[in-house]
Amino acid sequence: MRVLIVRVGALGDVLHALPAVAALRKQQPEWLEWTIDWVVDPRWAPLLVGDDIRGPVVDRIHAAETKLWSSAPISLATLRSVLDLRSVLRAERYDLVIDMQGTVRSAVIGRMAGARKFAGYSDPREAVAVNLYTERLARRGAHVVEQGAALLGEACGLKIVPVEISLPRVAWAEHWAEEEAVLSRPLCVLGAGGGWGAKHWPTARFGALALELRAMGFDVVVNAPHKNDVVANEVVAASRGTARMVVCNVTGLVALMRRTDLFIGGDSGPTHLAAALGVPLVALFGPTDPARNGPWGPGAKRVLRDASSITSYKHVAEGDPGLARITVESVLEAVRQVRGT
Repeated sequence: MRVLIVRVGALGDVLHALPAVAALRKQQPEWLEWTIDWVVDPRWAPLLVGDDIRGPVVDRIHAAETKLWSSAPISLATLRSVLDLRSVLRAERYDLVIDMQGTVRSAVIGRMAGARKFAGYSDPREAVAVNLYTERLARRGAHVVEQGAALLGEACGLKIVPVEISLPRVAWAEHWAEEEAVLSRPLCVLGAGGGWGAKHWPTARFGALALELRAMGFDVVVNAPHKNDVVANEVVAASRGTARMVVCNVTGLVALMRRTDLFIGGDSGPTHLAAALGVPLVALFGPTDPARNGPWGPGAKRVLRDASSITSYKHVAEGDPGLARITVESVLEAVRQVRGT
């Protein structure tokens, strides 16, 4: 049985798809050999494979170079990349392809594999995608993790209950985190960014929070994808230098998060990574619904959301008024709750 998962990105979305795929891996019958491969943007590949080509959940990944495709959609490089991916997927002769993303791009990628059975949601994120599926399955469950498990289970003819996940390890990243990134414990990581502005808690609040956390004995870190990240720099400045910036890619972030004692952030990839790894966390939600997109994982967690926040997934830059009503004091109270102090 050869299965291909299409969940190209982003960080949090891949993490939310993993519990269902991990459950599928555990449920494979002893008498049937399963191959589970995954199409993913190379930026998120460290969530699936590490030093070994094969990861804890997947046998192989296929790179969809979506950053290249978006930046140069009509270039020869993009054409070669798409045709190469199509050729590789066709050669694998998959029995089943499952689109766990629901966009036109992910549906086209899944269709390129040429499998007779191609399953997706009957109400995908981008409606046109449904026309490319051979099987259109109803969305069931409140949380996206539950929805993914229901989709995967129905497509495979199994009852799948999502399970905790294990992420790959990369030797250099583990060494970097241990020797360079983590200076003292307990360590608190602040995830001040997010996919769009409406999901950002004010940087001045993060700065004030860092001052309080430092007084509690935490080494406070703001993670950033590069040193010129505007949000991270604003938090460091607002903290009067109490917080320090740690720049790392996804591989480094996984290693850093394994050594994190507390995480505080909005609806963003690092928050979902912390949840997946069981890090005690406080999540600050505004326009997005935590019942659908909240942190999922085994650790202690508190989700704060003001009652005035209106659910919306529009990618707007303006801050959410409800999110701005969450106070530093309420976050500190949630910290005490998840730490049991």
